[in-house]
Amino acid sequence: MTQRACKILVVDDEPDLQPLMRQRMRRYVRRGLYTFVFAQNGVEALEMLQEQQDIDLVLSDINMPKMDGLTLLQQIPKVDPDIRSVIISAYGDMKNIRTAMNRGAFDFVTKPIDFDDLKVTIDRTLRNLTEWREALASRDKLVALQNELDVASKMQQSILPTELPGTDEYKVAASMQPARAIGGDFFDFVHLDGGRIGIAVADVSDKGVPAALFMMSSRTLLKGAAIGGTGPGEVLYEVNNLLEEENESAMFVTVLYAEYNPATGELSYANGGHNAPVIFHEDGSSTVLPLTDGVALGLMPGLDYRQETVKLSPSDTLVLYTDGVTEAMNTDFEEFGLERLRRMFVESMPGDAETINDAIFKAVADFAGDAPQSDDITCLTLCRTTTDA
Repeated sequence: MTQRACKILVVDDEPDLQPLMRQRMRRYVRRGLYTFVFAQNGVEALEMLQEQQDIDLVLSDINMPKMDGLTLLQQIPKVDPDIRSVIISAYGDMKNIRTAMNRGAFDFVTKPIDFDDLKVTIDRTLRNLTEWREALASRDKLVALQNELDVASKMQQSILPTELPGTDEYKVAASMQPARAIGGDFFDFVHLDGGRIGIAVADVSDKGVPAALFMMSSRTLLKGAAIGGTGPGEVLYEVNNLLEEENESAMFVTVLYAEYNPATGELSYANGGHNAPVIFHEDGSSTVLPLTDGVALGLMPGLDYRQETVKLSPSDTLVLYTDGVTEAMNTDFEEFGLERLRRMFVESMPGDAETINDAIFKAVADFAGDAPQSDDITCLTLCRTTTDA
């Protein structure tokens, strides 16, 4: 991807989209990052894919004349199985989003298009394509399974957010450190209406390649449900049902999903069998948020997920984490534990999310010492920086 501009085929029958796309993406075109070509429907798109061998990504609407986007998704692999596809869907259209994912779409964006979110989605898709092409190029040179796992790990890391949300009202930091080459933890963010953000931290059962694949599926379904949902409880309810439908391996995922309103400081959350979040206060005290009695997702359909709402005070810091933090062991088989985490900032509270997040990772590493890491470690920190009116 670094040798030339990435070529993106945009497929949409709306006449206003082409000039709008060129205008909103002009700075990236001028910098040589992207080039765009356009088609009005799936039939035209297939003709262009056959004529132009250097298209990297297809960005397609669903509803179009002659051939719709879902049909186009089925035809693209016949032309080039390595092309990545991103679907444009109506807001909250989970049925078509799920069909698109089953037919090979890597990701999706919703209408009306948020071009900042589109840029992030394109970059994440192209990073994944880069890792895939590098894996194919080096496949014949791999002499050990470890090399293959390293490539797969990079592909997995490429779907984690690299551009974290944040405004003058709040700051966020997050990181995931796998115990093996490929982990089962993930974190994600979703921009919601009214300036709210969805926040998720999750931990898939088991480790290795199966966990990574289940993790990618869980992350995609969670994002789709969050955009179309009416609250954290409903989001987990829908994702649980979707995961359970085709879960022959009987894997499961624990999830803490929350929706944060920066304007008010209100945080609504639902917990699917995950660790309880902690709020650190400016005076050094801390509060463990109550569990909502939800169980892990993917094993049984029709489960209800109760949600709770709390308010972050000015200068409060919310920390979400996986059990790789609290269950990290030292050489004496002693766990790091929740209480040790809560005592970290008793004397002084760092002023920014990144410093807090890094301090937690360092504290766990220092505690574990030479003991091998047995579980993935993920931590997400959100600091409220506003003052109440």
